Amino acid sequence: MQGFKGLSKLKKLEILNIGNNGFNKTIVKQLSGLTSLKALVVSNNNIEGFFPFQELSIFDNLVTLDLSWNRLNGSLSMPGLCQLNKLQELDLSFNFFQGILPSCLNNFTSLRFLDLSHNLFSGNVFSPLLPNLKSLEYINLSYNHLEGSFSFSSFANHSKLQAVILRSETNDFEGETNNFEVETKYPVGWVPLFQLNALELSNCKLTGNIPGFLRYQFRLRRVDLSHNNLIGSFPNWLLENNTILLESLLLMNNSLKGQLLPLKPNFRIQTLDASHNQLDGELQESVGHMIPNIMILNLSKNSFEGIVPSSIAEMSFLWVLDLSNNNLSGEVLKQLLATTDLWILQVSNNNFHGEIFSSDFNLTNLGYLYLDNNQFTGTLSNVIFRSPELQVLDVSNNYMSGEIPNFIGNMTYLVELMLGSNSFNGKLPPEISRLQSLEFLDVSQNALSGPLPSLENLRGLKHLHLGRNIFTRLIPRDFLNSSLEILVLDMRDNRLFGNVPNSISRLSELRILLLRGNFLSGFIPNHLCHLTQISLMDLSNNSFSGPIPKCFGFIQFGEIKKDENVFGQSIYFGTRKNFHDIYAGHIVKYWGYWTMVHEEKGEVEFVTKNRRDSYRGEILNLMSGLDLSCNNLTGEIPNELGMLSWIHALNLSHNQLMGSIPKSFSNLSQIESLDLSYNTLNGEIPPGLVELNFLAVFSVAHNNLSGRVPDMKAQFGTFDESSYEDNPFLCGPLLKRNCNTSIDPSYSPPESSRESKAKWYDTDHVVFFATFITSYVMILLGFATILYINPYWRQRWFYFIEECIYSCYYFALDTISKLLAYLYN
Repeated sequence: MQGFKGLSKLKKLEILNIGNNGFNKTIVKQLSGLTSLKALVVSNNNIEGFFPFQELSIFDNLVTLDLSWNRLNGSLSMPGLCQLNKLQELDLSFNFFQGILPSCLNNFTSLRFLDLSHNLFSGNVFSPLLPNLKSLEYINLSYNHLEGSFSFSSFANHSKLQAVILRSETNDFEGETNNFEVETKYPVGWVPLFQLNALELSNCKLTGNIPGFLRYQFRLRRVDLSHNNLIGSFPNWLLENNTILLESLLLMNNSLKGQLLPLKPNFRIQTLDASHNQLDGELQESVGHMIPNIMILNLSKNSFEGIVPSSIAEMSFLWVLDLSNNNLSGEVLKQLLATTDLWILQVSNNNFHGEIFSSDFNLTNLGYLYLDNNQFTGTLSNVIFRSPELQVLDVSNNYMSGEIPNFIGNMTYLVELMLGSNSFNGKLPPEISRLQSLEFLDVSQNALSGPLPSLENLRGLKHLHLGRNIFTRLIPRDFLNSSLEILVLDMRDNRLFGNVPNSISRLSELRILLLRGNFLSGFIPNHLCHLTQISLMDLSNNSFSGPIPKCFGFIQFGEIKKDENVFGQSIYFGTRKNFHDIYAGHIVKYWGYWTMVHEEKGEVEFVTKNRRDSYRGEILNLMSGLDLSCNNLTGEIPNELGMLSWIHALNLSHNQLMGSIPKSFSNLSQIESLDLSYNTLNGEIPPGLVELNFLAVFSVAHNNLSGRVPDMKAQFGTFDESSYEDNPFLCGPLLKRNCNTSIDPSYSPPESSRESKAKWYDTDHVVFFATFITSYVMILLGFATILYINPYWRQRWFYFIEECIYSCYYFALDTISKLLAYLYN
């Protein structure tokens, strides 16, 4: 700051750029002596709060003002800005300015460059402002809170106009922004005076066909009409009219129909995104010759069918290829698997088949490979080493087989490894623990067996899916010791036994813990209460015994912080190119192309409302539940569980719980599913439960409850008698039992009705034994038939037998060891 005192002596200084520093707004006072200043760039500094525009009034010749990328706020109606009516370039983007745009901007008739994007401006901007700014060459009003309807004919007299950017979008970066509608219709015979270089109207509620005025544009370099409701066929004419300059055409998420028709070669186009439309038919065999220099080609989420044209492999500059979510079939081109520049290859959700990791695989620059939901076969061979920088490998939901190779631990750049829903067998190699960049590991629904490796070195792991395999033995004590950022731990439906190790309690960020369907035993450990961030916990279908930990009531299942989104992240890919050729001035702008190449796939299965459903993505931020069903839990239900005011599903069924239903359950204000069936609960059903306004499923069947069932009002008016069945002492209109009729507990039927005239020793022994043997044989054959027909139960039976063998073996070994120790001592 001291150096600027000398700088103020430069009376003839006309251009000053102090951007990308750490100055605050007091810097403006230090510039008071620069009376000849014409261009002032203060972008990307530490300036926040209200900007002192009035102190700029001394700069009578100022034509360029750049305050972008700061933290400025307030209204533009503050004194000072309106006096700068000689401005030709004004950039206030990436700040927190708010309010309506001041009418004095109409006086800035020399304005050539106006960027107000990424602020909080509101109101209707278009009617009074734009028609008067006839010198405009570049305008960007994206990502504000502007509203209203705008007709593109407002630019009818703007002969110098080159770039119009009016993005109105909802995404992970910006949240909800502009809510205006752009009307692109024009009078018959109208030919625009301008020749645009860039047009971005993303998410501007465009309807009908592609804007007709674009047929008169021949200098376009970038066109973005994505996320609208455009119909009609693919605009071949747009590429053919702009063969010299057009580099980027983005049409994703519209309703364009029909086939991609043959096109005259366009050697300039580098980015083409027509994803998420209704295009169909086969891809043109000559598509690689139509756009030979394409770098990014995204045709995903359409209805293309047939095989991939061989000419695609001739696109020598191809960097990103996304053909996912179509009906394409056949084998992936051998030539495509040898494209050395390819960085992202996504062919998910098609009908491709064949062996992908063959000797033809030579994608040496590959970083992202998505092959999931196809019919690929073969093994993970060592040809994958030809992609040493691979970060994402997804082969889930295919027919891959063989063992997971040990050398996978040498793919040190891997961030996501998804091998689920295949036929991989053998052990999970401990070498996976070398992948210290790994964040997502899914090997679920395979035939992996043996003990679990420790995985203690996976420090950045966030998602671990091991469910539906044949993993056995104890959970290692050092399991995930260092994975302190893990969010999801799924080990359901395996053959794990023993206790839950203490190391699980150190996973302080864990949100989802699924241990269902194993042979885990012992008391539910209190150390699980250290998982204070947990939202879903499933310990059902195990052999846990003892009481429910009271401390579960202090975990606050499902209570999330505002705007917290830990399951909605996606991987985005982007490129950037500057506007220097479009607008030449003191300010240089950049435009970027961002597309989602992968949506977070962490699928989680949980039983709620009597349904077993799978959830993934952002919905997991809202899910919450505790399932302790199908165990051997005893004792009373802790009153503390009534403190779980955010929980959506609570299942304590099929245990041996006793006592009454806690009255505190009336505080479960967000509960949607409550299952207490198949226990030995007694007492009355708390009448306060009728205040649970979101309760959709409720069951206390097969208990020993008594008294009147809750009034049939609110949500309880939707439940039938099946929610209360096999509770003989419950009464009420729903059960057709009068609560006024008393039952004498000392009452017993007459002796004559209970006493049989026949004696047991009068039984025909031949008939008895014949009947007994026949019944035994029928039951045995029926059991064998069920095991033969149902492979799942057959597998579970074998698991049970093997577990019994293990238990007997270890019991005998332990007994003998103790006996020998006693004898020798």
